[in-house]
Amino acid sequence: MKLGLMAGLLVGKVAVARAQEAAPPMPLVVGAYAQSSFIMAHTPAIRHLVNSHPTGFEINLQRQTTGGADWHGWYKFPKLGLALVYYDFHNPTLGYAFAASPYISKTFSRNARHDLSFRLGAGLAYLTNPYDQQTNHKNSIASSAINATLQMRLEYDRAITPHLGLLVGLGLNHYSNGATSRPNFGVNLPTLLLGLNYHQQRPTTFVNTFAAAPTEVGHNFVNLSTSIGFVQRNAGDHTKYLVNSVTAAVGRRVNRKSNLLLGVEGFYDRSLTANLNDTTRAGVTKPDVKKAGVFVGHELLFGRLAFVSHLGFYVYAPYKSSTPYYERLGLKYHFTDLLFGAVDLKIHRGAADVIEFKAGVKL
Repeated sequence: MKLGLMAGLLVGKVAVARAQEAAPPMPLVVGAYAQSSFIMAHTPAIRHLVNSHPTGFEINLQRQTTGGADWHGWYKFPKLGLALVYYDFHNPTLGYAFAASPYISKTFSRNARHDLSFRLGAGLAYLTNPYDQQTNHKNSIASSAINATLQMRLEYDRAITPHLGLLVGLGLNHYSNGATSRPNFGVNLPTLLLGLNYHQQRPTTFVNTFAAAPTEVGHNFVNLSTSIGFVQRNAGDHTKYLVNSVTAAVGRRVNRKSNLLLGVEGFYDRSLTANLNDTTRAGVTKPDVKKAGVFVGHELLFGRLAFVSHLGFYVYAPYKSSTPYYERLGLKYHFTDLLFGAVDLKIHRGAADVIEFKAGVKL
């Protein structure tokens, strides 16, 4: 009995000492991948553009986390990286795409010979041939050169030498401007990729595997925020209409990785006023275009960064311009314990409504 107790205490002391061990430098991984894709016809409005098979090339730079922050161990030591992507749509209407996407890659299975992981990234893309009413009116995918890009990917890296790995992957690349300009049906590119990774160090040494849960777990908080965004009604109206929102939410840190939220918010989209002015007969009372909603939300936490997802329902919407519900996906960053910023995409039934640039406080 005493022997077992002493062994338990010894294991506990070793674990504590290891948790307090300084993290080694994060090894660098450099990759180069060829990509082959097709354009998904997610709406009839782009079917005339799905007659080509885009191909691309990616340069990838990433760091393998080693335990320098507590959340590294909570997520089984993910990789942090930057993907630089080039695409040739092989279609003169669409031209070429250049994108840069910071990302995080979560490993499911890892040893000295292989790594199976899932990547999620978001960034900016430049499309060379956006819609133009006079010269490129067939491009219903994107009406602006600058677009947001989202990247999801399942990857398998197999060691072929101590420093070189063969990578195969299956992913999805998405480009859209979030209705800032129209037309904006966006493009989805299911992608098969093949390439090589150079590993500075393999296998990697990890520390702080059993980092303690933060003191915020089980505590409640309040978020207050406001946002701005801009939308275009249609291709014939080039005005960028201002969209505002204000939000108040209560939240709770439920575990190491997650916050849950419940909130209320109000919206004022000035493009709806323009719609009413165009469609309402003189002398007819116009409904209020302002809207109010309630939402439930989740924040997946990576240190000061969080991936945000909300599902909301309009409780006040006299002007029925959309579905009675909305979704929101975004990235949130805490500059301090009090101040945060976020970039969100608000969605109605899979269609972008507005990109929101948000600032707020956590109390």
